[in-house]
Amino acid sequence: MIINLFDDAAWLALRPLSFTRPVADLRVGILTIAEKWQKYLNADHGFITQDYLAVKFPALNNAELYINGSVCPDEALTETILSLKTGEVLTKDGIHIASRPLLGEVFDSELHKRFDVKEYTGDFIRVSVPEDIFRNNDIELRKDFALLTRGKKSVKLSSTNTFLGEEIFAEEGAGAECCTFNSLNGPIYIGKNSQVWEGCHIRGSFALCNDSQVKMGAKIYGQTTIGPFSRVGGEINNAVVWGYSSKGHEGYLGNSVVGQWCNIGADSNNSNLKNNYAYVKLWDYEMESFRETGLQFCGLIMADHVKCGINTMFNTGTVAGVSANIFGPGFPSHFIPDFAWGGAQGFDVYKLEKMFETAEKVYERRNIPFDSTEKAILQAIFEMTKIYRPF
Repeated sequence: MIINLFDDAAWLALRPLSFTRPVADLRVGILTIAEKWQKYLNADHGFITQDYLAVKFPALNNAELYINGSVCPDEALTETILSLKTGEVLTKDGIHIASRPLLGEVFDSELHKRFDVKEYTGDFIRVSVPEDIFRNNDIELRKDFALLTRGKKSVKLSSTNTFLGEEIFAEEGAGAECCTFNSLNGPIYIGKNSQVWEGCHIRGSFALCNDSQVKMGAKIYGQTTIGPFSRVGGEINNAVVWGYSSKGHEGYLGNSVVGQWCNIGADSNNSNLKNNYAYVKLWDYEMESFRETGLQFCGLIMADHVKCGINTMFNTGTVAGVSANIFGPGFPSHFIPDFAWGGAQGFDVYKLEKMFETAEKVYERRNIPFDSTEKAILQAIFEMTKIYRPF
């Protein structure tokens, strides 16, 4: 089967996280949304996204289904989508969930208005604002755990570890010594070739994706995902780190999302609860102002390529835009614009050529080329986000 996952208005609301990717490329649970649909439908997938992203995330020809990239699958929703006939669209509360086009029919935003509408009566998880990622991470992690481990046998981890509960699964090449794993409150997934170093304490639900490490003495609480090729330490609670990122030292990260190619300096912390226990606001790019989240616990939203120096202190509900470089004493502002260079004492523009020099070194460490496609995406974001930089 061939499917295309399309962006709707959620792409705008999910900025800055979506600046560098289609919505379906967001990681929530263990897998990205696209990877979830690929497995549920046994499908090849493409993306219908912003023009400047399409070179890296192309659409596929002859798609049999168009599926909203902000919607996470489950068994019931998948079954309903597969039952769609040609020329039918599945909706709920005005949201275009999926449609089955004529073979070769090109997607457009008005397509669902020409199709026969079927209203979905069930519930589903949709990622439509940044905080939805950590807020829904527990339920998606549990679903992905069941999906990835069904019919498989876990690698046996060392007897030097202490295990509480039975929902612990390790892929080939995974290893851990002298750690505690508590799955009484949620499953624990250790991905291929990932390592948990000595003295760590981990509570489920938790996922450590492939080729990542948890450093010695880390304390990790539930509802947390560490994506592939990442390294973390310190104290982490209900956070999602997407991949190719490092929080390698002491410091607290909670109720947060960290994008790809990020580095958090030693002893850096984020606040996830205001002193007056009030609900947290987050910067909204579309509103160009702060939006009520309705959450009492909400920490840091960090987009791709962000770096922060040692002892950085992030306010409750801080949004750090793409390629921000943050350092110095004090609390930076609650909204740190894309390509900002500085901290609490003020910001300058992080010039694109300087950012490229750093990115080339970061990619080289992972043996991944920082090519013209990556540069073109960042160039486009740099131009789009000028209006948010008052310096």
